[in-house]
Amino acid sequence: MKALLSNAPGGPETLVLTEVPSPVAGPGQVVVTVKACGVNFPDSLIIEDKYQFKPQRPFAPGSEIAGVVKEVGEGVTSAKPGDRVIANTGHGGMSEEVVVDQSRIIQIPDAMPFDEASAFILTYGTSYYGLKQRGHLKPGHVVLVLGAAGGVGLAAVELGKAMGAKVVAAASSQEKVDLAIKHGAESGVVYPSGPFDKDGKKELAGLFKEAVGPNGADLIYDGVGGDYAEAAFRCIAWEGRFLVIGFPAGIPALPLNLTLLKNADVAGVFWGAHVAREPDVHRQNVKELFDLYTAGKIKPYVSETFSLEQGADAIRHLTSRKAMGKVVVTM
Repeated sequence: MKALLSNAPGGPETLVLTEVPSPVAGPGQVVVTVKACGVNFPDSLIIEDKYQFKPQRPFAPGSEIAGVVKEVGEGVTSAKPGDRVIANTGHGGMSEEVVVDQSRIIQIPDAMPFDEASAFILTYGTSYYGLKQRGHLKPGHVVLVLGAAGGVGLAAVELGKAMGAKVVAAASSQEKVDLAIKHGAESGVVYPSGPFDKDGKKELAGLFKEAVGPNGADLIYDGVGGDYAEAAFRCIAWEGRFLVIGFPAGIPALPLNLTLLKNADVAGVFWGAHVAREPDVHRQNVKELFDLYTAGKIKPYVSETFSLEQGADAIRHLTSRKAMGKVVVTM
C-alpha cells in the first residue's frame, strides 16, 4: 500500500509517497481501508515536531479518516469487515490503510459521503466540546467566532446556531464572512492582517466591540491566536468565557488584568485529551452530533479535495490560511 511519510522534521515538502507493507490488526485493533482523510492544522505541526505528540518516524500525517473496515483483530466487538466508519487516529491517516484501536472507531450513517465523514469528527467534536462543556453556551448568548470560515470555526458557527446562540463571525475576508453567514452566523466582521502596532491593536479591538454590540460577547471562540486574542478579549461580556482553540497566527500573550476587569474566564479546549480522559462524555457528544447531522442542522463544508499524491499540497494550502471549510485528501 502507499503512504505519505514524514522521514525527518520539516514542512510539507519533506513528505514522501512510499510503498509500505499493509498493517495487520493486533488484539483489539481494526484495519481500515481509507477512503478520505481530513486535513487539519495539527498536521502541519506534527511533521515539524511542533505538536504536543511526536510519533516515532517514519509516520504519515492525518488525524481523522473515513473508510471501510478491512479486518479486525482478536477481541474486537465494535466493528466487523465492511463497516463504514470514521476514526480519530492522531496520525497515519494519509495512507491507503491504517490500523487503529477499536475504541477510536465510530460507525457512520450509510448515506454519509466519505469526504464529509472525514471532515466531521475532529472539527465538530472540538467545537461541540468547546461550546458545550468548556463554554457552557446557552440559548441567547452572543458568540464571537474568530477564524469563522476555517474547519473548526465553521463548525462552531453551525453548532452555535443550532444551540440557539447569536453568532458573530470574524474572518480575514468578506468572502469568508459571507460563507460563515451562509452557515448560520447572524452577522460578521472582516479583520485586517497582522501583526499590529499599539494603534492597530486598538482599532482591531474597536472592530470586535462594534461587531458584538454594547453588552459584549458572552463567549469568544478563538481559533486564531496572535494579536487577535487580546483584541477580541477586550469585547468580552461581564462573566464571559474565552475559549482557547488554536494558534495559526501565533501563541498570544494575554494581559491577565483583563480577566479581572470583566470577571471573565479563559478556558483551554484540548479535545484529544478530553476524548481519552472522558470517553463516556465523548460518546454522548458524538451521538448528539450525528443527531444534528441527520436533522440537517450541521453539514461539513468540503471546499477542496486532493489526491494522496497531492497530500503535501493539501497541508500547504491549509496553512496558507486561504482555505475555507475543510480540505480533504481522497484515496
